[in-house]
Formats: sequence, structure tokens, C-alpha cells
Amino acid sequence: PNGIFVCGWIMMKSLFCVVFPSFILASGVESFTVGIPRDPINLIALRHSAVDEVAADDAIAADKQQRTDDLKRLLLQYGASYDRGFGASPSARRYVETVLDELDGLNQATNAADGISGNGGASPLTGSWRMVWTTAQDVLVLGASPIATVGAIYQVFAPPIVTNIIDFIPRVQALFPPTGALSTILRAEVTTRGSERKNQPMRVGLDFESVKLKPVEILGREVGDTLPPFGFDLPRVDTSIFGDPENPPGFFDVSFLDDEMLVIRQNAPGGLFVLVKTDEYNP
Repeated sequence: PNGIFVCGWIMMKSLFCVVFPSFILASGVESFTVGIPRDPINLIALRHSAVDEVAADDAIAADKQQRTDDLKRLLLQYGASYDRGFGASPSARRYVETVLDELDGLNQATNAADGISGNGGASPLTGSWRMVWTTAQDVLVLGASPIATVGAIYQVFAPPIVTNIIDFIPRVQALFPPTGALSTILRAEVTTRGSERKNQPMRVGLDFESVKLKPVEILGREVGDTLPPFGFDLPRVDTSIFGDPENPPGFFDVSFLDDEMLVIRQNAPGGLFVLVKTDEYNP
């Protein structure tokens, strides 16, 4: 019996020496690996999901830019085909309106009036812009003159001054060869002062200051300072006579703006203008 007991005790001791260290080792490994993710496939999936999200955002932005470029190209084509709106048919005007409505929805500018008063930083409108389309009746009516046709039309921003420029060319000039030998150009300039409107970052207020007419060329010869311009200052208007003195009627709203194109909608007498950025505004 004593031999049996001794053998049993030895077997129990051997079993304890084998099993207990294994238990400790297993527990240690488990505790050591608690902070390590058990499913690296999930990590890879999450990483791929984030990459796919960025790629999708980039694709959407690229599609929007492509559509913006297509719409701007359409506006230039219609402006060239219908003489900037002077010769546009009603159906052409309606189509251009739909193009502009879509372009407005793609506008990325949020504070076009920033700096227009000349008191802050640089204005995004600064520079010269040439008109390529309009529906403004006060401009379209100029094309009905039997004496002169309308040449280039510019809007020049040098904050706070905003100058509207219209070149007039005698209609009889169309009868001569386009060599410029008998070129005659009369330039009209309307000077206004721009301002920001409270809580309306896309609206530019305008105070009209002066009108000037000056010949640029006569029969192919540059006038320079030979003939003085004819002009006069416009009377200042007391804004208190309007219902809302902080928002008088002289203004336009920017509905689209980027580095190449500007679309504005004027208040009274209404109408819109599409303009493209130019390096200069010489005749």
C-alpha cells in the first residue's frame, strides 16, 4: 500500500509540473496579446474604406469642375453666335438662362464682395472683365442706334472704384475694309464706387459718380490728349430717401465667380451680365 501511495503521489506531482506551467504560459500569452487586434482584415477593410471615400470625393469634385468648364464653354459659344445677346432669339435667351441657372449651382465663391470697399484685403473681383453675354435692356437698347454700333464692353474693378466701359464704333465703318485705316472709336466710361452690403457677402453696392466720353481714334489716328474728354459728375443721392438706407437700389449680385468668369445680376433695371477675365481693356 505504501508503494501504491508513493507512486500515486509521484504521478500527481508530475502532472502538476506539466499542467500548471502550461496554464501559466497560456495565461501570459493571452494577457500579453490583449492589446493586439485579433482581426487584421478589419483594419485593412477600414483603411480601404477611407481611401475609397477620398477617391469618391475627388471624383465628385472632378466631375463638378468638368461640368463647370462645359457650361462656361457653352456660354462663350452662344455669346459668339448671338453677338453677346444683341442678336439673340428668345429661344437662345431661354437656353442661356438654363445654362446660367445650372452654373450658379456650381458656384464655389462665398464672399465675392470682400475687399470691394478698398479698406480690407484684395478683392476677388479686382481686374478687368469683358462682357460676352447680357440680357440687360439698358445695354441691349444701345444696339438699336442707327449711328453707332457697340464695340467691346468692360467692367474694371480697382477697389473701391468700379468703371463700366463701352466702346462705340460708327456703323458706316462696316462699309470699309477691316484694315483699321479709317477706324474711329468713341469710349464711354461710367465711374462708380463699390461697397459691401451688411450680411450680403455676394452683393456689391454701387454709388454712381461720373460719366465721361472721349474719342480714342479718329479715322485711324490715335487721339491721345489732343481732344479733351467730355464728362460731368453725377449728383449724389441721399440714401435716406429709400425705405432701407442700408440697402439702396444701386447694386448687383454675384451669382458665379472663378478665375476666368464672372456672372452678375443687376438690380434696377434688371438683367444679367456674363464677363470673362482679361489682361487689359485697350480698344
